[in-house]
Amino acid sequence: MTRLASAADLAALRERLAAQYASGEPVVRVCTGSACRAAGSLRVADAVTEELRRAGIQVSVRRTGCQGFCQHGPLVMVDPEGWLYGGVTPSDAAKLVDLTVRRRQLIEHLACRHPETGRPIGSTSELPFYQRQTRLVLRHCGLIDPTSIEDYIAAGGYRALARVLETMSPEAVISLIKRAGLRGRGGAGFPTGRKWEAGRAATGTRKFVICNADEGDPGAFMDRSLLEGDPHAVLEGMIICAYAIGDCREGFVYVREEYPLALEHVRIAIEKAREFGLLGKNILGSGLDFDIEIRRGAGAFVCGESTALMFSIEGKRGMPRVTPPRSVEAGLWGCPTCLNNVETFANVPLILNRGADWYAGIGTEGSKGTKVFALSGKVKYTGLIEVPMGATVRQVVFDIGGGIEQGKRFKAAQIGGPGGGCIAEEHLDLPIDFESLKGVGSAMGSGALVVVDETTCMVDLARYFLSFTQQESCGKCPPCRIGTYQMLRILNRIVEGKGEEADLRKLDDLGRLISRTSLCGLGKSAPGPVLSTLRFFREEYLAHILERRCPAGSCETLKRLTIGPECVQCGLCEETCPQHAIMETENGLAIDLLLCVNCGACVSVCPMECIAEATGEGGANDGTGDEGTGPDHSYH
Repeated sequence: MTRLASAADLAALRERLAAQYASGEPVVRVCTGSACRAAGSLRVADAVTEELRRAGIQVSVRRTGCQGFCQHGPLVMVDPEGWLYGGVTPSDAAKLVDLTVRRRQLIEHLACRHPETGRPIGSTSELPFYQRQTRLVLRHCGLIDPTSIEDYIAAGGYRALARVLETMSPEAVISLIKRAGLRGRGGAGFPTGRKWEAGRAATGTRKFVICNADEGDPGAFMDRSLLEGDPHAVLEGMIICAYAIGDCREGFVYVREEYPLALEHVRIAIEKAREFGLLGKNILGSGLDFDIEIRRGAGAFVCGESTALMFSIEGKRGMPRVTPPRSVEAGLWGCPTCLNNVETFANVPLILNRGADWYAGIGTEGSKGTKVFALSGKVKYTGLIEVPMGATVRQVVFDIGGGIEQGKRFKAAQIGGPGGGCIAEEHLDLPIDFESLKGVGSAMGSGALVVVDETTCMVDLARYFLSFTQQESCGKCPPCRIGTYQMLRILNRIVEGKGEEADLRKLDDLGRLISRTSLCGLGKSAPGPVLSTLRFFREEYLAHILERRCPAGSCETLKRLTIGPECVQCGLCEETCPQHAIMETENGLAIDLLLCVNCGACVSVCPMECIAEATGEGGANDGTGDEGTGPDHSYH
């Protein structure tokens, strides 16, 4: 491929590619994102390709990034009809080629079904999971081959860059991003245009652009999926940023090592962009010199913090430093550095192509555009979704996610990962934007959204997230290192039924102190899940402390044995109990919970098998024999 020497060359290439792609022939798109790949989609793609070869049919098999509907993978989409098949296996390849590709017939038993009517859907647009989303940043994911720069260019890729280099000054680019109202998607929500403006104003002959792809929150896979499915959109945003801040010839994509597919696709994208003259010297003949390298992170959560990330790139231990000076003034190797998140950069070409007013028309007053979420937990349909800022929790959980599994009750949504907070049932209609979430003690974070139902103990959930951040603390500042350790000790006591009522005050005081005094975002946000559950689920904490009971029936150490109504009062359990905790009452045999040590000796001798664990209020183990209501730790 000859390097593209100008914007006109790029436009001509796009026209040629678009003409090739507009043949109207079927295209089989096999999702090869991480989830579908783990379910065997590469074998499916190979099988379909081989079957087409044997049938002598010239049809493109495109290996795409994540198509979003992860729970039903491996996914295969067949265009132009837009039929979506789920759970496809290599053995389905022959049918798929014969019926769908050759005869253009829908295979009903493979087609994804409408959750309400149960009928096989004719198009993804009929499926509520997709129908109720606004897929802008994810517009290419699941459609293009992320390893093909031709696919990206044919879909309009690098058009924004060409326009910027040909017709706009750096100041005009920054002004447009400011008018669009784009805010950083990494968690803090700082206005992107203001950051770029500060980067341009910073003095220095050497500046850097960094893409922060060190995604490590439990339940988060948005950035990974974007890099896997549409890496060129991120690169294009970075190049535009380099042009806008000026004097910038070097950029880095910082990706953690445990994202091998994302690393591979970004590496391919960078090599292709260089080959096409979209990276390197004199990009599109504009005089702009800019190139990008990959830096692999070792997987330390704290390296998602910007200053720690920069130390890591410099080859030092990833620990945060005191700010100011801010990174845009003195970042990497002391030079002005503009750092943004993966999703933030992916928004940039979109804004340049469609305009600031269009973008600012989406979302809420203070939060513009859309947000990509990794939806997981106890919803029927988990996956990668995108909604306008201001969409409610109810719309995400019930309209897109299909509601709670097995007809259980929604209890909470943990938004923002270990630094976020819990949204309770009373806030189901809360708009999801930066301001609203902050108002209820939560945070947008990078976009992990974990839904839990009635069988999840909120004290244990808070303990899980605090345990994560406590382990990931770099230990540099005492509030984070010691404070989170002390909070975790208290939570452990409460979960084990050894807490005191005064512990709640200690948790609250410690949490607020740590948030105020920690050095970086990890420490400042670490108490979030504890403080939000204390605020909205205080009665669960009190039940653990005052009644030694877990209302969700989840905490193992608080489970207790009870004797069911089938008891024939044979007395074997009473004779066997080493603690003498079983005694006769006017209603029959009963277990004294203060004496019982839950050893299970009585269970082993009961001929009626009527002694069982009671785990709380309404749980499966409450002796009712109902199925499917047991506790679950799937958020782990």
